[in-house]
Amino acid sequence: MLVNVNRFFPLLALIGVVTAYLMPSWFTELKSAIVPLLVIIMLSMGLTLDLQDFANAFKQKRAVLTGLILQFSVMPLSALLISQLLGLDRELTIGMVLVGSVAGGTASNVVCYLAKGDVALSITMTALSTLAGVVLTPLIIKLLIGEMIDIPFADMLLSLVKIVLFPVSAGVIINHFFKSLVAKVAPALPLISILAIVMAITIIVALNANQFDKIGSIILLAVFLHNGFGLALGYFCCRLLGFNHTVCKTISIEVGLQNSGLATALCIKFFSPISAIPSAIFSIWHNLSGAILAGYWARESQD
Repeated sequence: MLVNVNRFFPLLALIGVVTAYLMPSWFTELKSAIVPLLVIIMLSMGLTLDLQDFANAFKQKRAVLTGLILQFSVMPLSALLISQLLGLDRELTIGMVLVGSVAGGTASNVVCYLAKGDVALSITMTALSTLAGVVLTPLIIKLLIGEMIDIPFADMLLSLVKIVLFPVSAGVIINHFFKSLVAKVAPALPLISILAIVMAITIIVALNANQFDKIGSIILLAVFLHNGFGLALGYFCCRLLGFNHTVCKTISIEVGLQNSGLATALCIKFFSPISAIPSAIFSIWHNLSGAILAGYWARESQD
Protein backbone atom coordinates (compact mmCIF):
# COMPACT_ATOMS: atom_id res chain seq x y z
CA MET A 1 0.00 0.00 0.00
CA LEU A 2 2.78 2.41 1.02
CA VAL A 3 4.76 1.87 -2.18
CA ASN A 4 1.70 2.07 -4.44
CA VAL A 5 0.49 5.32 -2.88
CA ASN A 6 3.94 6.87 -2.97
CA ARG A 7 4.15 6.33 -6.74
CA PHE A 8 1.28 8.77 -7.20
CA PHE A 9 2.93 11.49 -5.11
CA PRO A 10 4.83 13.25 -7.95
CA LEU A 11 1.70 13.29 -10.13
CA LEU A 12 -0.50 14.65 -7.33
CA ALA A 13 2.12 17.26 -6.48
CA LEU A 14 2.39 18.39 -10.09
CA ILE A 15 -1.41 18.67 -10.35
CA GLY A 16 -1.42 20.74 -7.18
CA VAL A 17 1.40 23.00 -8.44
CA VAL A 18 -0.24 23.64 -11.81
CA THR A 19 -3.64 24.33 -10.22
CA ALA A 20 -2.12 26.69 -7.67
CA TYR A 21 -0.15 28.52 -10.35
CA LEU A 22 -3.22 29.01 -12.54
CA MET A 23 -5.72 29.65 -9.72
CA PRO A 24 -3.74 31.00 -6.73
CA SER A 25 -6.77 32.71 -5.19
CA TRP A 26 -8.23 29.29 -4.42
CA PHE A 27 -5.46 28.53 -1.92
CA THR A 28 -3.87 31.74 -0.60
CA GLU A 29 -6.31 32.02 2.29
CA LEU A 30 -5.15 28.60 3.52
CA LYS A 31 -1.71 29.83 4.58
CA SER A 32 -2.44 29.15 8.25
CA ALA A 33 -3.12 25.48 7.46
CA ILE A 34 0.52 24.68 6.62
CA VAL A 35 1.68 24.05 10.20
CA PRO A 36 -1.35 21.88 11.13
CA LEU A 37 -0.76 19.87 7.94
CA LEU A 38 2.83 19.25 9.00
CA VAL A 39 1.73 18.16 12.47
CA ILE A 40 -0.52 15.58 10.80
CA ILE A 41 2.47 14.33 8.76
CA MET A 42 4.69 14.09 11.85
CA LEU A 43 1.99 12.27 13.84
CA SER A 44 1.54 9.83 10.96
CA MET A 45 5.28 9.23 10.94
CA GLY A 46 5.30 8.59 14.67
CA LEU A 47 2.49 6.05 14.30
CA THR A 48 4.68 4.01 11.93
CA LEU A 49 7.55 3.84 14.45
CA ASP A 50 8.03 1.85 17.62
CA LEU A 51 10.68 1.76 20.33
CA GLN A 52 12.49 -1.06 18.51
CA ASP A 53 13.27 1.30 15.63
CA PHE A 54 15.27 3.45 18.03
CA ALA A 55 16.89 0.40 19.61
CA ASN A 56 18.14 -0.57 16.15
CA ALA A 57 20.42 2.46 16.25
CA PHE A 58 22.66 0.59 18.69
CA LYS A 59 23.04 -2.31 16.26
CA GLN A 60 24.47 -0.14 13.47
CA LYS A 61 26.01 2.69 15.48
CA ARG A 62 28.76 3.51 12.98
CA ALA A 63 26.42 3.64 9.97
CA VAL A 64 23.80 5.71 11.81
CA LEU A 65 26.38 8.17 13.17
CA THR A 66 27.99 8.55 9.73
CA GLY A 67 24.61 9.17 8.15
CA LEU A 68 23.62 11.78 10.72
CA ILE A 69 26.93 13.64 10.35
CA LEU A 70 26.56 13.68 6.55
CA GLN A 71 22.90 14.70 6.82
CA PHE A 72 23.62 17.78 8.91
CA SER A 73 26.84 18.81 7.15
CA VAL A 74 26.63 18.00 3.43
CA MET A 75 23.10 19.32 2.91
CA PRO A 76 23.28 22.71 4.70
CA LEU A 77 26.81 23.49 3.50
CA SER A 78 26.08 22.54 -0.12
CA ALA A 79 22.87 24.60 0.02
CA LEU A 80 24.83 27.68 1.08
CA LEU A 81 27.56 27.06 -1.52
CA ILE A 82 25.06 26.58 -4.37
CA SER A 83 23.13 29.70 -3.32
CA GLN A 84 26.32 31.78 -3.39
CA LEU A 85 27.54 30.34 -6.71
CA LEU A 86 24.18 31.02 -8.38
CA GLY A 87 23.86 34.47 -6.84
CA LEU A 88 20.53 33.82 -5.12
CA ASP A 89 19.06 36.69 -3.15
CA ARG A 90 18.72 36.67 0.62
CA GLU A 91 15.21 35.18 0.80
CA LEU A 92 15.97 32.29 -1.53
CA THR A 93 19.32 31.61 0.17
CA ILE A 94 17.49 31.37 3.50
CA GLY A 95 15.07 28.87 1.93
CA MET A 96 17.88 26.79 0.43
CA VAL A 97 19.85 26.62 3.68
CA LEU A 98 16.72 25.83 5.67
CA VAL A 99 15.73 22.92 3.47
CA GLY A 100 19.32 21.71 3.75
CA SER A 101 19.29 21.94 7.55
CA VAL A 102 16.21 19.87 8.33
CA ALA A 103 16.11 16.12 8.89
CA GLY A 104 15.67 13.44 6.27
CA GLY A 105 12.22 13.07 4.72
CA THR A 106 9.84 10.20 5.41
CA ALA A 107 9.74 9.43 1.68
CA SER A 108 13.32 8.16 2.05
CA ASN A 109 12.04 5.00 3.73
CA VAL A 110 9.90 4.12 0.71
CA VAL A 111 12.65 5.00 -1.77
CA CYS A 112 15.08 2.86 0.25
CA TYR A 113 12.65 -0.06 0.08
CA LEU A 114 12.27 0.32 -3.68
CA ALA A 115 16.07 0.58 -4.08
CA LYS A 116 16.56 -2.66 -2.10
CA GLY A 117 18.48 -0.82 0.59
CA ASP A 118 18.61 -1.42 4.34
CA VAL A 119 15.08 -0.37 5.36
CA ALA A 120 15.70 -0.83 9.10
CA LEU A 121 18.71 1.50 8.89
CA SER A 122 16.67 3.99 6.86
CA ILE A 123 13.82 4.09 9.38
CA THR A 124 16.28 4.42 12.27
CA MET A 125 18.11 7.30 10.58
CA THR A 126 14.89 9.11 9.72
CA ALA A 127 13.62 8.83 13.28
CA LEU A 128 16.89 9.91 14.91
CA SER A 129 17.59 12.73 12.45
CA THR A 130 14.05 14.03 13.01
CA LEU A 131 14.61 14.16 16.76
CA ALA A 132 18.17 15.52 16.48
CA GLY A 133 16.95 18.17 14.04
CA VAL A 134 14.81 19.76 16.74
CA VAL A 135 18.05 21.22 18.14
CA LEU A 136 20.42 20.99 15.18
CA THR A 137 18.23 22.71 12.57
CA PRO A 138 17.96 26.11 14.28
CA LEU A 139 21.60 25.85 15.43
CA ILE A 140 22.91 25.20 11.91
CA ILE A 141 20.78 27.99 10.43
CA LYS A 142 22.07 30.37 13.10
CA LEU A 143 25.69 29.43 12.34
CA LEU A 144 25.43 29.57 8.53
CA ILE A 145 23.19 32.54 7.86
CA GLY A 146 22.99 34.31 11.22
CA GLU A 147 24.88 37.27 9.74
CA MET A 148 22.40 37.53 6.85
CA ILE A 149 19.27 37.77 8.96
CA ASP A 150 18.30 37.70 12.61
CA ILE A 151 17.52 34.06 13.35
CA PRO A 152 14.85 33.56 16.06
CA PHE A 153 16.69 30.59 17.53
CA ALA A 154 14.59 30.12 20.68
CA ASP A 155 11.27 30.58 18.88
CA MET A 156 12.32 28.19 16.11
CA LEU A 157 13.44 25.59 18.66
CA LEU A 158 10.11 25.88 20.46
CA SER A 159 8.23 25.52 17.16
CA LEU A 160 10.20 22.40 16.27
CA VAL A 161 9.36 20.90 19.65
CA LYS A 162 5.65 21.57 18.99
CA ILE A 163 5.61 20.62 15.29
CA VAL A 164 8.02 17.67 15.37
CA LEU A 165 8.92 16.32 18.80
CA PHE A 166 5.44 16.29 20.36
CA PRO A 167 3.50 14.71 17.46
CA VAL A 168 6.23 12.16 16.62
CA SER A 169 6.55 11.19 20.30
CA ALA A 170 2.76 10.99 20.62
CA GLY A 171 2.63 8.72 17.57
CA VAL A 172 5.33 6.40 18.96
CA ILE A 173 3.58 6.22 22.36
CA ILE A 174 0.18 5.53 20.79
CA ASN A 175 1.70 2.84 18.56
CA HIS A 176 3.42 1.25 21.56
CA PHE A 177 0.33 1.00 23.75
CA PHE A 178 -2.35 0.56 21.08
CA LYS A 179 -0.49 -1.41 18.41
CA SER A 180 -3.49 -3.47 17.29
CA LEU A 181 -5.63 -0.35 16.88
CA VAL A 182 -2.89 1.48 14.98
CA ALA A 183 -2.46 -1.53 12.70
CA LYS A 184 -6.04 -1.06 11.52
CA VAL A 185 -5.45 2.54 10.41
CA ALA A 186 -1.84 2.03 9.25
CA PRO A 187 -2.74 1.41 5.58
CA ALA A 188 -4.31 4.88 5.40
CA LEU A 189 -1.33 6.73 6.91
CA PRO A 190 0.76 7.00 3.71
CA LEU A 191 -2.20 8.48 1.82
CA ILE A 192 -2.92 10.96 4.65
CA SER A 193 0.73 12.06 4.69
CA ILE A 194 0.95 12.46 0.93
CA LEU A 195 -2.30 14.45 0.70
CA ALA A 196 -1.08 16.72 3.52
CA ILE A 197 2.28 17.30 1.78
CA VAL A 198 0.60 17.97 -1.57
CA MET A 199 -1.76 20.46 0.04
CA ALA A 200 1.14 22.28 1.72
CA ILE A 201 3.06 22.48 -1.59
CA THR A 202 -0.05 23.74 -3.37
CA ILE A 203 -0.52 26.55 -0.83
CA ILE A 204 3.16 27.58 -1.11
CA VAL A 205 2.97 27.76 -4.89
CA ALA A 206 -0.25 29.81 -4.69
CA LEU A 207 1.39 32.28 -2.31
CA ASN A 208 4.28 32.72 -4.77
CA ALA A 209 2.46 32.36 -8.10
CA ASN A 210 3.44 35.84 -9.27
CA GLN A 211 7.13 35.19 -8.50
CA PHE A 212 7.68 31.94 -10.42
CA ASP A 213 8.17 33.56 -13.81
CA LYS A 214 11.05 35.61 -12.37
CA ILE A 215 12.87 33.00 -10.31
CA GLY A 216 11.54 29.61 -11.41
CA SER A 217 14.45 28.45 -13.61
CA ILE A 218 17.27 29.44 -11.26
CA ILE A 219 15.57 27.77 -8.29
CA LEU A 220 14.99 24.61 -10.32
CA LEU A 221 18.72 24.47 -11.06
CA ALA A 222 19.61 25.14 -7.42
CA VAL A 223 17.31 22.36 -6.17
CA PHE A 224 18.57 19.87 -8.78
CA LEU A 225 22.18 20.55 -7.77
CA HIS A 226 21.41 20.42 -4.06
CA ASN A 227 19.59 17.11 -4.24
CA GLY A 228 22.28 15.69 -6.56
CA PHE A 229 25.10 16.69 -4.21
CA GLY A 230 23.33 15.06 -1.29
CA LEU A 231 22.75 11.77 -3.10
CA ALA A 232 26.26 11.62 -4.60
CA LEU A 233 28.25 12.69 -1.54
CA GLY A 234 26.11 10.54 0.74
CA TYR A 235 27.04 7.50 -1.34
CA PHE A 236 30.70 8.13 -2.11
CA CYS A 237 31.65 9.34 1.38
CA CYS A 238 30.29 6.07 2.76
CA ARG A 239 32.18 4.12 0.09
CA LEU A 240 35.41 5.82 1.17
CA LEU A 241 34.66 4.82 4.77
CA GLY A 242 34.37 1.16 3.75
CA PHE A 243 30.62 0.55 4.03
CA ASN A 244 29.03 -2.03 1.74
CA HIS A 245 26.91 -1.05 -1.27
CA THR A 246 23.58 -1.60 0.53
CA VAL A 247 24.51 0.71 3.41
CA CYS A 248 25.99 3.27 1.01
CA LYS A 249 22.84 3.59 -1.06
CA THR A 250 20.68 3.70 2.08
CA ILE A 251 22.66 6.60 3.55
CA SER A 252 22.76 8.29 0.13
CA ILE A 253 18.96 8.29 0.04
CA GLU A 254 18.69 9.48 3.64
CA VAL A 255 21.08 12.37 3.01
CA GLY A 256 19.64 13.41 -0.36
CA LEU A 257 15.94 13.37 0.53
CA GLN A 258 14.92 16.13 2.95
CA ASN A 259 11.88 16.83 5.12
CA SER A 260 10.91 19.67 2.81
CA GLY A 261 7.45 19.94 4.38
CA LEU A 262 9.06 20.96 7.66
CA ALA A 263 11.33 23.44 5.86
CA THR A 264 8.26 24.93 4.16
CA ALA A 265 6.46 25.43 7.46
CA LEU A 266 9.49 27.05 9.10
CA CYS A 267 10.00 29.41 6.15
CA ILE A 268 6.39 30.54 6.24
CA LYS A 269 6.34 30.95 10.01
CA PHE A 270 9.66 32.74 10.51
CA PHE A 271 10.68 34.27 7.19
CA SER A 272 8.60 34.76 4.02
CA PRO A 273 6.54 32.87 1.42
CA ILE A 274 9.31 33.45 -1.16
CA SER A 275 11.86 31.69 1.06
CA ALA A 276 9.60 28.61 1.00
CA ILE A 277 9.87 28.19 -2.79
CA PRO A 278 13.04 26.01 -2.69
CA SER A 279 11.45 23.56 -0.25
CA ALA A 280 8.22 23.40 -2.30
CA ILE A 281 10.18 22.51 -5.45
CA PHE A 282 12.42 20.14 -3.47
CA SER A 283 9.29 18.29 -2.31
CA ILE A 284 8.47 17.38 -5.88
CA TRP A 285 11.94 16.85 -7.29
CA HIS A 286 13.45 14.67 -4.56
CA ASN A 287 10.62 12.17 -4.96
CA LEU A 288 11.17 12.06 -8.73
CA SER A 289 14.96 11.74 -8.44
CA GLY A 290 14.57 9.22 -5.64
CA ALA A 291 12.20 7.11 -7.73
CA ILE A 292 14.60 7.19 -10.70
CA LEU A 293 17.59 6.24 -8.54
CA ALA A 294 15.61 3.52 -6.76
CA GLY A 295 14.62 2.04 -10.12
CA TYR A 296 18.26 1.96 -11.22
CA TRP A 297 19.48 0.33 -8.02
CA ALA A 298 16.61 -2.17 -7.97
CA ARG A 299 17.42 -3.31 -11.53
CA GLU A 300 21.09 -3.46 -10.61
CA SER A 301 20.26 -5.86 -7.76
CA GLN A 302 18.49 -8.19 -10.18
CA ASP A 303 21.41 -8.38 -12.64
